[in-house]
This record gives sequence, C-alpha cells and structure tokens, in this order.
Amino acid sequence: MTTAALETGVGPMLRGWREQRRISQLELALRAGSSSRHISFVETGRSRPSEEMVLRLAEHLDVPVRERNALLLAAGYAPHYAQTPLDDPSMSALREGMERLLRAYDPYPALMVDGTYTVVAANRGMGMLLDGVAPHLLAPPVNAMRLTLHPEGLAPRIRNLPEWRGHLLEQMERQIALLRSDTLRELYEEVAAHPVPPAHSRPADAQQPGDAAPRLGDAAAHPTFPFALPLRIEHRHTVLSFVSTIATFNTPMDVTVSELAIETFLPTDPETAKYLQSFMP
Repeated sequence: MTTAALETGVGPMLRGWREQRRISQLELALRAGSSSRHISFVETGRSRPSEEMVLRLAEHLDVPVRERNALLLAAGYAPHYAQTPLDDPSMSALREGMERLLRAYDPYPALMVDGTYTVVAANRGMGMLLDGVAPHLLAPPVNAMRLTLHPEGLAPRIRNLPEWRGHLLEQMERQIALLRSDTLRELYEEVAAHPVPPAHSRPADAQQPGDAAPRLGDAAAHPTFPFALPLRIEHRHTVLSFVSTIATFNTPMDVTVSELAIETFLPTDPETAKYLQSFMP
C-alpha cells in the first residue's frame, strides 16, 4: 500500500475516497472548512495539502486509520498513527480488559479478531462450539472465516449455511472495498471457493421425509427472527440459535486497535441459553 500510495499521489487517492463516499467537492469543502477550488487543486495535484488538511479530509471521509497513514505518506509526511503489536507491554491494559470482557460473556460464545479475521482471543463458550473441528484449522494463527466456512470446520454443522455463508462473504466484500487489502482479497477467494455441502442445498427450514423431529433452536421449531439473521448451529445433536453483534473501538489512535473487533453471539431463545448454561455452568 505504501508503494502504491507513493506512485499514485495523495490527490487521486483522496478523490477515490471522496467518490467512494459519494460526496461532492463542495460538500467535502464545507465539512472540512475549505473551498471546493482548493479541494479540486489537491485532487489534481496542483496544490499540496498540509498534514493537518490531509488528516482533516481523511476524518470527514471516514478513511480507516491504516489508510490515513498511507495518505500521509503519499503527501510526503510521516505516518501519524502507530501500529503497536498486541503483545507489546504498552497494550497490557487493553489485552486484560478484552479478556475480562470475553470471560464475562461466558457461557455465550464470544471472540476477538483483527483486521484479517485472525482470532486474537476467545472465551470458553466459543471453544465449546469448536468440537469436531479439524486440528489443522485450530493451529495458530486461527482464522475465523476459514474456521467457519471450511468443509472441515463449522460449515457442516451450520444448519442455515447458505444464508450465513452469504452474510459472511458480503461482510468481507464490504471490508475489501473499504480497506483495499490484498490479504483480505486472498482470504475471500479461498473461503468463497469452498463448496456448500449437499446437505445444505435445500432451504434450512425445509424438512424432508426421515428427518428427525425439530429440536431446540431448530428453524422448524421456532419462527424466523426478522430483526437479524440467526446462526443455527448443531452441537452434539442439539441445534442452537444465535444472533451476533460486532463491537469496535471509538476514535482509535493506533492501527492495530482500529482493526480489532469483538463478536458476541446472543441466544435467540430461552432453550439455547439454558443449554449453554447447563453445559458450561
């Protein structure tokens, strides 16, 4: 990204972000306290923006923190945001806080991933769902997307795999468009190439002759939840049902922190909650 930024120049890069956000030069100028003429000059390379202006425009364009550094480099300035490894001593308070949060969510599943979906931490509830996953998928570094969609991962046990798979792939597509990451693109191509098992070729709610009676959390036993797509996953012959939430940090000042996300899975019915509590008191 740094090489591409230096070759492209900050002007075209800013124009690309503005067009992606579907904001006119005039609107951006009003937001940033500038003029549309100056924005035009910056985008065409006729004017070199100050470091403050680059950061201000990036903020109003909601540019990810990592890409803000790339804009600064393209404009000839030093990166503004650090990228501190999570195992650095200065990050100890962050790590401890996140681990406490994940533990507090037990017995419900929760995990923390970085910008490429590498699992940074997970709680016991999440570990419970990994029964039967192939050992090579659990070898560090564990990737949440690979773990979920691989035929030897969770995919065979996800009862509504086509819908959940589509949701995950769309999520990755949005991030690739935003972050322009080759690593994410390669991961997307890898997991998208995995075939959907034949057992999941029919709708998740369709029951065929010979199917077992609906069990707790199964789509046939409970109505569809219109407010969010549920994850229906089998655990030891019991179908559990969850909706997921994702939390990120507000106004991050570090590239690493800006790309961390905590995903939690909330039971959609009392039966799923009771099962988790009894399984892991």
